[in-house]
Amino acid sequence: MITVSNLSLRYGKRTLFEDVNLKFSQGNCYGVIGANGAGKSTFMKILSGEIDPSSGTVSFTPGERMAVLSQDHYAYDEFTVLETVMMGHKEMYAIMKEKDAIYLKEDFSDADGERAGDLENLFAEMDGWNAESNAATLLSNLGIKEEFHYSLIKNLDNTQKVRVLLAQALFGKPDILLLDEPTNDLDIHTITWLEDFLATYEAIVLVVSHDRHFLDTVCTHVVDIDFAKMSIYTGNYTFWYESSQLALKQRSDQNKKTEERVKELQEFIRRFSANASKSKQATSRKKALDKINLDEIQPSNRKYPGIIFNNQGREIGDQVLQTEKLGKSLNGEVLFANIDFMANKGDKIAVLSQNSLATSAFYDILTGRDKDYKGSFKWGVTVNLADIPIDNSSYFKGKDDNLIDWLREYSAGEKDDQFIRGFLGRMLFSGEEVLKKSNVLSGGEKMRCMFSRMMLQSANMLILDEPTNHLDLESITALNNGMKDFRGNIIFTSRDHELIQTVATRIIELTPGGIIDKLMTYDEYINSDVVQKQREEFYAMA
Repeated sequence: MITVSNLSLRYGKRTLFEDVNLKFSQGNCYGVIGANGAGKSTFMKILSGEIDPSSGTVSFTPGERMAVLSQDHYAYDEFTVLETVMMGHKEMYAIMKEKDAIYLKEDFSDADGERAGDLENLFAEMDGWNAESNAATLLSNLGIKEEFHYSLIKNLDNTQKVRVLLAQALFGKPDILLLDEPTNDLDIHTITWLEDFLATYEAIVLVVSHDRHFLDTVCTHVVDIDFAKMSIYTGNYTFWYESSQLALKQRSDQNKKTEERVKELQEFIRRFSANASKSKQATSRKKALDKINLDEIQPSNRKYPGIIFNNQGREIGDQVLQTEKLGKSLNGEVLFANIDFMANKGDKIAVLSQNSLATSAFYDILTGRDKDYKGSFKWGVTVNLADIPIDNSSYFKGKDDNLIDWLREYSAGEKDDQFIRGFLGRMLFSGEEVLKKSNVLSGGEKMRCMFSRMMLQSANMLILDEPTNHLDLESITALNNGMKDFRGNIIFTSRDHELIQTVATRIIELTPGGIIDKLMTYDEYINSDVVQKQREEFYAMA
């Protein structure tokens, strides 16, 4: 168990947390949520002992071992992959190193023999003799091939390093596991393996993630950080979100009787409990929801942006987009080739690739930023296109105008301050914030500006390349709703499982050998044997 008592953290005049009292119990997985800057990662660092609180204490059940997903991708550069993973069990690794050092001594004494014997017993109790094979199995499950197991960490690329560090955190089945953004740089199959692993893991797990599908799959509870306070709620992220929105709606409806509100909440819990029985965390989550106290359901203080893509211009026609033999190579590598497809009116297409450079290159071609490609493409005459590229730095570089003037530049019609402020206000820029200089914005603020720009353009075709980058969960949820409600066409790429599953009506995968084009949901696509076979054939052709 972890017990947090009267915890506070202050930086000068700013209070991040105040009088936090929480308990984390064995067998539960807690998703730590909060707006950007709320202190999610900071709280994890306090639990791990990396930083000290201003006041209060954190205590653990004696004898429990903690593991933390390392964020330092260079800390283990001079170690092999297997050794790095085994270092995740610090006590076992220390025993192993001491034992090996004793056996290497030339003047081996009786005392050394006794010490070595004691270490051997401890090593065996910790399953040390299977450590290397267990580490190798973890690495393989996380997509690190055996050929890399004895390589130095510094010789791996960044996505491989992330997987090795995740294997290190999971190694030896720690009693307490702290994971900060564990799905970053993982492919969908590795994320699924991690979901399955955590769903049956009988430990205390705390996880910070912007992946709502991941949080929904693994979490039994949500830790909400808001207004310098922390509260634990039963259920996964979707349960927390929908229950808090229901409570907010009920609070605003003063005319509704108490009995009606209670009945509505009870029906909500019953529905979610039924759904929970089908999930990977079925037993623990359903039991928790069945025992929930109605008083636990509280309205959230979160502010959600209003991402509303209203097409006020011309309706898109039947001729949308056609590509013929479209292809792109970069530095001799074929990113994609022979891309033939026709977009239909109303399509919301998720574009996938095993190489992220391919999807961005595809969008650069479609938007006219890249003229060096093979094949051809043609937009329909009724298409009014707006896009958000994965790198938006060119929209802000060298500019020192305020946000009103920055956004006014993209308005083809109305230029009035109040009109422009309205679009900024939807993305939670209010008051003096709209006078902030556009060249000093954070990554999240830049993305919110780009959405203001896109809404202002009233396009009927949207192209979005990794639109959830730098966004908090509130903005991601708002974006998801906006994309679902949009009546025009969308072509997009995202690593957000929930976004693709709930928005896309069509899946297109770009490969060096051709195009995979399916009218199906994302879940159907990733679980399809037919798709897997076609993918293997296309990559074999390349």
